[in-house]
Amino acid sequence: MPSSPLQNRVLPTGEIIATSSRGLFFGNRGGRLHDPSTRILLSRRWTSKRWICCCLSFKGRQRQVMGPGYTELFFLDEVTALASGHRPCFECRRQDAKAFGAAFSQGQDAPAPLKADAIDMILHEERLARPRPFLVPDEIKALPDGTMVLSDDQVLALRDGASWAWSEDGYRLDKPIAELAKIKGASVELVTPPSIVAALRHGFQPAWHPSAA
Repeated sequence: MPSSPLQNRVLPTGEIIATSSRGLFFGNRGGRLHDPSTRILLSRRWTSKRWICCCLSFKGRQRQVMGPGYTELFFLDEVTALASGHRPCFECRRQDAKAFGAAFSQGQDAPAPLKADAIDMILHEERLARPRPFLVPDEIKALPDGTMVLSDDQVLALRDGASWAWSEDGYRLDKPIAELAKIKGASVELVTPPSIVAALRHGFQPAWHPSAA
């Protein structure tokens, strides 16, 4: 009998679910969130403000998933990781992390590049600020590529003038952003943290799952 999938896949909204679907990135939230004897999540969902997104392979390191160390979390792609409040890791993804830090700092009008701890503090405050704001049509049309929103219980990623419906396995083309902004009575909620939206607006380019081609 195949074993049940572990509860270690992160949704764009930040929740952690169990699924057999694979992702392109993994990361953590600062420490162990699971019981190593059962490999089941405990009640807490983070141990520190440092939520990071890592590459799947780095210097040949091998880990036992949900073993005695920190809890490994997995993401469909970097767009999903950003929406859930994770940022690139400064160890295994240093160049991406530096690009993200520069764009994030510009989005905050910081006079100098922000340190990782300062970025994590801003992100953690935004992660706790739920629900996120609802958007008016002009705000929706002005969102940068890589932003995620929630409409009618469906998470949508915005790219190249279109919205893409997110699922555990990938994306499917949904509708033009202009059409999304015109739907009468639609309530569209921002999912991606505002500071990360600002970083996307200032040029950070996240990695997408190939289904959003």
